[in-house]
Amino acid sequence: MDSFSALGGLEVFVQTARTRSFAEAGRTLGISASAVSKSISRLEERVGVRLFQRSTRSVRLTSEGEMFLERCGRIFGEIQAAEDELSAMTQHPRGRLRVGLALSAGLPLPVLSAFMARYPEIELDLDFTDRLVDVIDEGFDVVIRGNSLRDSRLVSRPLGPYRACLVAAPSYLKEKGMPTKPDDLLNHACLHYRWTPTGKIYQWPLEHTVGTTAISSLPLSMVCNSLDALLYMALAGRGIACVPDFSVRTPVAEGRLKTLLDAYITDANTIHIMWPSNRKMTPKVRVFVDFMHANFCDYLATPMNDPKRKRERYPT
Repeated sequence: MDSFSALGGLEVFVQTARTRSFAEAGRTLGISASAVSKSISRLEERVGVRLFQRSTRSVRLTSEGEMFLERCGRIFGEIQAAEDELSAMTQHPRGRLRVGLALSAGLPLPVLSAFMARYPEIELDLDFTDRLVDVIDEGFDVVIRGNSLRDSRLVSRPLGPYRACLVAAPSYLKEKGMPTKPDDLLNHACLHYRWTPTGKIYQWPLEHTVGTTAISSLPLSMVCNSLDALLYMALAGRGIACVPDFSVRTPVAEGRLKTLLDAYITDANTIHIMWPSNRKMTPKVRVFVDFMHANFCDYLATPMNDPKRKRERYPT
């Protein structure tokens, strides 16, 4: 087997290990799940050990597979470093850029589309998830998150502020009435978000006037792990939802949703972009960070304190 075919087999192995799914690895690589399975079988035959434990419901690494994955990570890391060095030599932003993003109802899509138009030779590899990723070990070039990750190995820059807000459709409020204080929510249909990694229900950040259990005891009229589904139900008049303000900027401006109890909201956050501090800042990473810093806030609902947003210099 030639070295290029071997590298292809290793890439299939790494994607399968990351996704724990033949089908998901195949979608990422643009091949069928059966092709992924055959590639893994050939690799296991070649190295002489079983790399995955397979069942009808899951695929997980064996101890030998865990060791092999660590070595493969170093191999692909060296390949990526070599490509980055070549890119840096030409000072021309190009190549694959792996970006981790939170599930946020399409917030980054317009600014990512504008970036692609500006830098067509950069290939964006986007990973949308609410789980806490390991930026370095999982091979991300940059990540964008609702809060800065507490990792000393990362450089972090703020992109803009956002806050939670309660919203409901005018049709729902006409039928059920407008709540004037948090305790009124106990008599309303409340639509909730569940964090995918932990399974915990997001607690609405509200001040309350009765007891400490009032807000935690809100009706669970619906619970889901999709912000898009939550917004759909709110727009359809099915109840009140607590969502990031940027996700409802357009429907609120158009009057399709109304915000509620704004004075009682206690939550405020800042979206950050982060990248590894132990890597040379290549042209593709630099232009992505600069572009996001200059344009991301235009798609938020909460205004920046400094509307001019002076350009920052980033460490290399």
